[in-house]
Amino acid sequence: MTDFASLTILVPGRLNPDTLETLKQTFDVEHVEDRDLSRLSAERRDSIRGIAQMGPIDGATMDMLPKLEIIANFGVGYDAVDTKAATARKIVVTNTPDVLTEEVADTALGLLLMTVRELGAAEQHLRAGLWESKGNYPLTGATLQGRTAGIMGLGRIGLAIARRLEGFGVKIAYHNRSERDDVDYPYHATLESLAAAVDTLIIAAPGGASTEKAVNAAVLKALGPDGIFINIGRGSTVDEPALIEALKDGTIRAAGLDVFDKEPHVPAALIALPNAVLLPHVASASRHTRRAMGELVINNLKAWFQGEKPLTPVTESVEAGLARSA
Repeated sequence: MTDFASLTILVPGRLNPDTLETLKQTFDVEHVEDRDLSRLSAERRDSIRGIAQMGPIDGATMDMLPKLEIIANFGVGYDAVDTKAATARKIVVTNTPDVLTEEVADTALGLLLMTVRELGAAEQHLRAGLWESKGNYPLTGATLQGRTAGIMGLGRIGLAIARRLEGFGVKIAYHNRSERDDVDYPYHATLESLAAAVDTLIIAAPGGASTEKAVNAAVLKALGPDGIFINIGRGSTVDEPALIEALKDGTIRAAGLDVFDKEPHVPAALIALPNAVLLPHVASASRHTRRAMGELVINNLKAWFQGEKPLTPVTESVEAGLARSA
């Protein structure tokens, strides 16, 4: 039986409290809240064999940990982890897919409804006493009825969003790196083509170089003046200044955002816009879902150190042959 308590796991920065507590009950945990590993002794750094974390991990950090074998990332998106550096050092990387799919899809639909029907503004109208003093909230100019949604990133979360939208009678189209053969939704080879064909654009794609600023001025122009833009993927996929201008000048109607380019910073110009609904990256932020994500982080670590295959290795680790039994 593996003696997990003898294995040192690094937790750099913040982590879900439930997950951190269970990690401490299971492993020998080194929690470095400020992520500054230089203050650890060489002996302590040499003892670290795994990382459980959310946030950036680069090659320089890996080089400070000569016995590092696995990086268990808390979250589906892992673009902040330098997987190329990890692969070169034969370090396996895992993430937490599936367990947050339904929660994020639920949030995407909630954000879409808030944006289309101006529900947040309507609530503030009531709370400010304006319903009583000024009368009804103005009729909304947009509706979900009769809309066509284009989804960028038809993976697990994108498909879950599509299933929900079908229940609302919304037509679906999508853009991926490649066409899927298991869905009947119309496929568009470019994001601009997708935006031109729909009036609601939803981003459920991961971050990284391949999607950096993919939603640019041309895409927003193609979406058009009745266009609704929703992003629950990564802030890096959007040219934020271009989005702000498109919202200001009516290039698109409105946007609902749960993610931002330089979180937690949100541009003041974006906050000031009445046609932007803004959430503080809460798509998977229920205790139920975060607990499930944490369990998967820990189970990936346990599997690896028991000599088994990690449960959810990322694509780069699989392709490099690092996800086999340890």
